[in-house]
Amino acid sequence: MSNKRYPQELRDRAVRLVLETRDQYPSLNQAIHSIGAKLGVGPESLRSWVRQAEVDAGARPGTTSEESARIKALEREVAELRRANDILKAAASFFAAELDRPQPRS
Repeated sequence: MSNKRYPQELRDRAVRLVLETRDQYPSLNQAIHSIGAKLGVGPESLRSWVRQAEVDAGARPGTTSEESARIKALEREVAELRRANDILKAAASFFAAELDRPQPRS
């Protein structure tokens, strides 16, 4: 899911409009469709932004944007550490093999 299609300002404005005017519509779904059509935003995109905003505000259970970013950073770090471990294991086995070889006498 890419957020590159819509600028952050448009996403923030759309979510704010939905949350501020939701009581003027019979349902949240209708508010999302109406505001999305006015701003040229797809209803499913707007719905996901509203849900994430509710999670970030603590109104809905789930992983906040901040937690999600932290998890992604930690996953990248784990992947990097695993690559480093693999390199170190390969180097250790290479040097262990060198030490096990009989040395020619000079």
